[in-house]
Amino acid sequence: MSLRTSTAYVEDVSPGSGVLPPRAWYASSDATSLSLNGSWRFRLSDTADAEDDSFAARGYDAGDWAQVTVPGHWVLQGHGSPAYTNHLYPFPVDPPRVPTENPTGDHLRLFGLPADWPADGAAVLRFDGVESCARVWLNGTELGEFKGSRLPHEFAVGHLLEAGDNVLAVRVHQWSSGSYLEDQDQWWLPGIFRDVTLLHRPAGSVRDFFVHASYDHVSGTGTLRVDSDVAGRVTVADLGIDTATGEPVTVPAEPWTAETPRLYDAVLATPGERVPLRIGFRTVELSDGLIKVNGRPLLFKGVNRHEWHPERGRALDLATMREDVTLMKRHNVNAVRTSHYPPHPAFLDLCDEYGLWVIDECDLETHGFTEQGWRDNPVDDDRWTPALLDRAARTVERDKNHPSVVIWSLGNEAGTGRGLTAMAEWIHGRDGSRLVHYEGDHDCRDTDVYSRMYADHAEVERIGRGLDGGPRRRRALPFILCEYAHAMGNGPGGLLDYQRLFEAHDRLQGGFVWEWIDHGIAHPELGYAYGGDFGEELHDGNFVCDGLLFPDRRPSPGLLEYRKVIEPVAITGDGTAGTVRITNRYDFADLSALSFSWSYEVEGEAVDLGTLPVPALAPGESAEVELPAVPAGAPAGEAHWTVRAVLASDTAWAPQDHVVAWGQLAVSERRVPHVAATARPAHGNGGISLGPGVFDARTGALRAIGEVPVTGLRLDVWRAPTDNDDGAAWQSDLRPGPLWRELGLHRMRHRLDAVEAGEDALTVRTRVAPAARDLGLSTVYRWTSDGDRLRLTVSVTPDGDWTVPLPRLGIRFGLAAADAVRWYGGGPGEAYPDTRSASRIARRQSTVDDLQTPYVRPQENGARIDVRWAELGGLRVEGDPAFFLTARRWTTEHLDAAAHLTDLVPGDTVWVNLDHAHHGIGSQSCGPGPLPRYRLRAEPAEFSFVLSASGTG
Repeated sequence: MSLRTSTAYVEDVSPGSGVLPPRAWYASSDATSLSLNGSWRFRLSDTADAEDDSFAARGYDAGDWAQVTVPGHWVLQGHGSPAYTNHLYPFPVDPPRVPTENPTGDHLRLFGLPADWPADGAAVLRFDGVESCARVWLNGTELGEFKGSRLPHEFAVGHLLEAGDNVLAVRVHQWSSGSYLEDQDQWWLPGIFRDVTLLHRPAGSVRDFFVHASYDHVSGTGTLRVDSDVAGRVTVADLGIDTATGEPVTVPAEPWTAETPRLYDAVLATPGERVPLRIGFRTVELSDGLIKVNGRPLLFKGVNRHEWHPERGRALDLATMREDVTLMKRHNVNAVRTSHYPPHPAFLDLCDEYGLWVIDECDLETHGFTEQGWRDNPVDDDRWTPALLDRAARTVERDKNHPSVVIWSLGNEAGTGRGLTAMAEWIHGRDGSRLVHYEGDHDCRDTDVYSRMYADHAEVERIGRGLDGGPRRRRALPFILCEYAHAMGNGPGGLLDYQRLFEAHDRLQGGFVWEWIDHGIAHPELGYAYGGDFGEELHDGNFVCDGLLFPDRRPSPGLLEYRKVIEPVAITGDGTAGTVRITNRYDFADLSALSFSWSYEVEGEAVDLGTLPVPALAPGESAEVELPAVPAGAPAGEAHWTVRAVLASDTAWAPQDHVVAWGQLAVSERRVPHVAATARPAHGNGGISLGPGVFDARTGALRAIGEVPVTGLRLDVWRAPTDNDDGAAWQSDLRPGPLWRELGLHRMRHRLDAVEAGEDALTVRTRVAPAARDLGLSTVYRWTSDGDRLRLTVSVTPDGDWTVPLPRLGIRFGLAAADAVRWYGGGPGEAYPDTRSASRIARRQSTVDDLQTPYVRPQENGARIDVRWAELGGLRVEGDPAFFLTARRWTTEHLDAAAHLTDLVPGDTVWVNLDHAHHGIGSQSCGPGPLPRYRLRAEPAEFSFVLSASGTG
């Protein structure tokens, strides 16, 4: 067989041949089905023309072939390697052609029909996802081929099935013309990665159906009509409905929303089949310039979700999908954008069941054409329009019966063009019950929503105020940030500031954080691998690790921050006023599903607690609720009220008492530590003693506090840059991380100017500065003591022209031994100036190891904010003012040099940072940097610490 004959379809712009028209997906009916998932025989070739098609014939001996698991990706099963690019195509851009050097996987599956497989009727072979294309044979007969990796394709096969062994053969090429449409900032992972199923289709069975279930919020009624290609009846027992297909019926019903996901079990019965349905009544509309469901505007508190598992890639099982949904619900997420393709269909069943708003996105992105100014972009080339329309149809037809899907998205970062217009027109014509979204259409010619990525706070506010200008149609549409708050590494920062804008302006209907999970691949030597770890020619490094979950699905500090920022109940007030203000921020639900409690805390410890009666406030309502009297006999000290809203009973996604929201109200201020300067510096044995402190007589360096050795105490301004500090390459003139390195802040030098032992203080004067620069930080350390404790006051004065912010400002020192850490202050997790919403004041304890945050690429992490005092390694530290605490078993320099967590080897010293201030985090790895108020300017500063022996090891 010639090369042209065997591989021509790979470069053909058509979506394929031989496949059945798209239709609605449903998980089960009373018709027989057979899963073909499992172990398949597999052969990998380096090129598209390396093998002929004889393997598809009956009797072919594949006994020496390898085996792979389907669903799965062959590159994650020991055959070839994965590759990651953000937007660059990893092959020459010459559409629709792809290289002959095209890894090709031949798959074979022998199967027999079950004994109860019906002898009559048709059968359909269904593939739910194959990357990037597939050519299919059954029992030696070619069925056809298809493209559209994350879309379903079916073949009619009933006439080819045999009673004995059946041979299913599938050839999969890594690259095809379809790859030009799937440049979606993810790992390139070829294979049959979703389910393969054989479905019996008895005579009279339904091929396709469309559930129309609207809700009238004025009358409280739902109207149901189910259109089916085969006439039948629809029954909904709970509503007393028994009606013919195609006939509308209106009944009193409860609406479906993401907050109250009421589903009604129903059955569609045709002469040959009974199909179970789950019906949710809801109406989506664009009204008064807003996205409304059931008459009320939505506020999306969403995430973008790529499908991912660190061992299986995009081959997800139901348990993993359910874990994603329950994690979203537990963290107050109410919406998902299925970036940038339709998810496994079972995921949308879970969104229906648990309650999530969904923007369902088509399997389309041509981002790599930016490299040539969008020349030859397929979405503006009429030859590609049939393929684009096929992708739109397969998305809409598969998912049209899900109440959770409220918006269709044409795709992502594909420029603009006639093909997108054709897709939008087709979708509007096929399904007028939902809105259409696309981020790249900034004039909103084809869309119902004005959507942007990574607009900064100032621009979002202008849009909210209607000051953004632009075409008249756009100005009349609601605005969403379909991507914002790039969650790469430490961060994102500024979430609260965005949320306040969303809540202040009706037109701003929320956003979707990029993204849900880090795409690290489990690796035996590296922990988790990212771009470049597999020898890729082109790659974008750890840009693929930009999620709110770590690869193993542990929540990151970013997700905990987001959960707090988007809480559906606001708990605010003045702790001295005797009341707390409760505001319902749900869009639909009242507060009857929640119960409230209070605790009164002094110096971080609860001294009393109880329940708090709160009315079942309607959405948007607020109430001032009286707090109890301050508990009699409560000890003196800094005090707080902490009020929590928890689930009053078990739900499908969390148990009773799960915390939904909390607020902390200050009652009294902390007592600032005071040390009277009564001890005098004394010389002896080559050193200087002052209270419990021992200092080097020549340098003034602290050597010990009591029996605790201390090394290397000095001013520190460097932090291992975060992904957001380093910023994206296109922000080259703004990224603080590279500017810090250029200035030399990672290699500061310390000059000793004077050691002055006065009557009641030891003063050490220094200048801290980078090599090759004429600027620096004049730094004075002033030590005093009352005999038992040391007070260190650090005064910093910048000199020279400082035009960049500082990474941090504080002191660093080493302890010979430390493990347990106790502190009173913010926590439980890390926090920085613009990521501190989830930090609550309390007494806490940890180990040094557990203070670390395991970002896939090591970087600054683990700081606890607002720390009043801390104990570790035999020392007690009190701050004036409160400080940031960080402790690690490696230096910042080692952290900075590490590429993977496995590069961090614990040393014999625990390095402690006590920071007066930090530069904010922002989300400049793709979005904006920290807001001005979170930038750490080089300005005069003074801060103090009180140090003493604690007995804590």
